[in-house]
Amino acid sequence: MNSPPLTDLSDRAREIFRLVVEGYLDSGAPVGSKALSGDARVNLSPASIRNVLADLEARGLLAAPHTSAGRMPTETGLRLFVDAMMQVAEPTREEREAIEQRLGEPGPIERALEETSALLSDLSGAAGMVMVPTREPRLAQVSLTALDAQRVLAVLVGEDGHIENRILAMPPDALGTSLEQASNYLTARSSGRTLAEAAGAMEKEIASGRSALDEASRDLVQRGIATWSEDATNRPVLIVRGQSNLLDETALGDIERVRSLLDDLESKQSVATLLERARQADAMRIFIGSENRLFSLSGSSVIASPYRDREGRVVGVLGVIGPTRLNYARVVPMVDFTARSLGKRFG
Repeated sequence: MNSPPLTDLSDRAREIFRLVVEGYLDSGAPVGSKALSGDARVNLSPASIRNVLADLEARGLLAAPHTSAGRMPTETGLRLFVDAMMQVAEPTREEREAIEQRLGEPGPIERALEETSALLSDLSGAAGMVMVPTREPRLAQVSLTALDAQRVLAVLVGEDGHIENRILAMPPDALGTSLEQASNYLTARSSGRTLAEAAGAMEKEIASGRSALDEASRDLVQRGIATWSEDATNRPVLIVRGQSNLLDETALGDIERVRSLLDDLESKQSVATLLERARQADAMRIFIGSENRLFSLSGSSVIASPYRDREGRVVGVLGVIGPTRLNYARVVPMVDFTARSLGKRFG
């Protein structure tokens, strides 16, 4: 979508356009000439303001809903505003500290991803999305500890320091020596490999009868492999939180649009494909309305940013989705800061 250059607008047209867009993003309602004439920054009569608004509408930057005499920005107008006029509002110190605290809490990385999605939803008032990293860490050690007579805790330590905990069902006849033997076997076969690589190698070795494990240890290892393989298959590619935020008072007036958006969000693989474009772009991306085919019917906007590990490699994408009247000036830097904070969790 190509918007006209900002230099094509006069100073007063630029100022009125900015006030209309900011007023619409703040209230969700069209902005009329009467409201603008009462603004001290506009030193024009209502008639002159209406002429400017008509010119901006003719340029495709504003539209007049048939139910109101006011104007609201078109998708083209929003794109011009976001690209050339928006003044971002950096997160406050309190907001930055809250983000870092919530994402810095110890625990499995899956919990941090869930927390990030919920956090983005809370901060933006829209729906938060996080694409799960596709990069698997290489393992350094695997240890098994009995929790009780029926369960075993598996601790997987990555070469990058990443730690994951998994709970396995324990065979009734497993003994302490079985756990130790199984732990040693798992560490020896998984060191330097991803979980998927290690599982594949161990499955082949056990199936061929080449493993030196006793029956109890072999049963325990096979249960672990089955659990980890199933977990990798079922692990969601996308975590979405805060869909209820999309059902605000203004959205209820356009329930078909919201229903279309919620249907789109149910198709997580399609949304993940959209976010992959932000990953490939290697930088923040803002998709407004019909600029992306997936959300063209719901008329929604997506703000997405890749997040990186400590070595600067992109490992995933996060963002928010909501109506086109998102508070871009606030949400864009918030998404950027959250991406940088989450990246610190990856070695």
